[in-house]
Amino acid sequence: YTMALIDLIREEVVRIPLAAGTKEGIIRELVQTLAAAGKVSDPEAASRAVLDREAKGSTGLEEGVAVPHGKTPAVESLAIAVGVAPKGVDFAALDGEPSNLFFLILAPPDQSGPHIEALAEIARLCRSKAFCRTLVSSRDAKEVVELFQD
Repeated sequence: YTMALIDLIREEVVRIPLAAGTKEGIIRELVQTLAAAGKVSDPEAASRAVLDREAKGSTGLEEGVAVPHGKTPAVESLAIAVGVAPKGVDFAALDGEPSNLFFLILAPPDQSGPHIEALAEIARLCRSKAFCRTLVSSRDAKEVVELFQD
């Protein structure tokens, strides 16, 4: 499955730098990025699904990484967007620190397997602080994609 995550991360779903400065803004911006790439049929419904999930508890992990996610019929299969906010945004993370690396994951309501695997894969990658630091200092989407392919 590792390959699938890497295959999903293409330049058109990477947003660097993120323009938004709020949690909701970032979620909407990343959903919009997926919509522009043709992966989301209803950006409003998809954003709502992610925001509803966030309301149950922040998906801001430690070390500046956040994995906002939600299930929505607005996607046909697992979709992932990656966003980088070099300055950091308050995402109500577990360690109280700002988040600057975002992985937005959307999955259809009837598929939980791939979405759980993607979350686990991202958590594993992000245990490498060096990898996260390099991602955050990437200059553009191409660099981000290349890091995942290495």
